[in-house]
Amino acid sequence: MPKVKTKSSAKKRFALTGTGKIKRKHAFKSHILTKKATKRKRNLTKTGLVHESDEGRVRDMLRI
Repeated sequence: MPKVKTKSSAKKRFALTGTGKIKRKHAFKSHILTKKATKRKRNLTKTGLVHESDEGRVRDMLRI
């Protein structure tokens, strides 16, 4: 039986924290930024955590 490969797209998008949670980036920060408020853009820059309801699917993609 061959090894199961990690999804390469998930590998680029997610990272593990030291406590085992999964970090992610926010969407809506790539273009059409002039109409978005400075505070909103600043908060979109920060990383977030994957919600616990989605965490299982992401772990399957990362093969954790």
